[in-house]
Amino acid sequence: MMADFDVFNGDADGICALVQLRQVEPRDSKLITGVKRDIQLLSQVHAKEGDRITVLDVSMAKNCDDLVRVLKDGATVFYVDHHVAGEVPASSSLISLINESPNVSTSLLVNQYLRGARLEWGAVGTFGDNLQQTAQGMLKGKDFSAEQVELLNKLGVYMNYNGYGSDLSDLHFSPKELYKLVCEYKTPLDFITDSNQHFEKLETGYNEDFSAVRSLAPLRANKCSAVFMLPDYAWARRVSGVFSNDLTNKHPDRAHAVLTEKSNGGYLVSVRAPLTNKHGASKLCSQFPTGGGREAAAGINDLAADQLNQFIDKFEKTYQS
Repeated sequence: MMADFDVFNGDADGICALVQLRQVEPRDSKLITGVKRDIQLLSQVHAKEGDRITVLDVSMAKNCDDLVRVLKDGATVFYVDHHVAGEVPASSSLISLINESPNVSTSLLVNQYLRGARLEWGAVGTFGDNLQQTAQGMLKGKDFSAEQVELLNKLGVYMNYNGYGSDLSDLHFSPKELYKLVCEYKTPLDFITDSNQHFEKLETGYNEDFSAVRSLAPLRANKCSAVFMLPDYAWARRVSGVFSNDLTNKHPDRAHAVLTEKSNGGYLVSVRAPLTNKHGASKLCSQFPTGGGREAAAGINDLAADQLNQFIDKFEKTYQS
């Protein structure tokens, strides 16, 4: 019997990409996701001939071996993403929509594929990836008030914030749970109104965690780049990504690296290129084991302690001019 699998990143972009697809093209699928940094998700799929697999917002380069495996097993794959793809396998069973532009989100690609059928959810996912101008452009000329646009922005930020953590126990909602909650609503504004207790839970957690980093001084900083260090606490792991985005929005000409201490002595790293020059983040992080991402925003899941100074030196050199 044929099976369906939906494989998606646990952040706002991955969740909202899937919401759009499944509201328009419903399937009784097995959901495979995790915390935002859990990206080798295709390894969890054991497919057979005739199975259908949808993959959203996870790097094809990081899942290449498993992609080739499921294709050889006879599955068909629909793959949509904006991270570094590497070499795309040649297969009649693979349909891929890949765009590595720093101003594109997976939710935007799905919105285009569906011809705007769930535009608002596409905008929420794009806001969540800190692509403010892109999301604003998606909504331009539509009948949304400034207050409604700001609510879409907030929901995107909060959903993105919810995806960060070392494991699911750090999160306010598991990505599967959050997906199921929001997918019940045709529009995100209805979700905010009708499930306000869930929206408020995200908002309260975000504000409480963010208050702890607002006055944090950088470990090192110059006019081109800044490095911040967060402690090994759940609130710090949750806030690391949105803190990086906030720094970038406040200092658009400066690159930022936010490192969070880990219990193993290493570091979780979030890198944001300057908003005015979105390049270099993926190339930088990919030089280290467990590193990758996009040119505008990338990270390292486990930077070894003895590589800390090497990373900071490379980071500062990448953005020194």
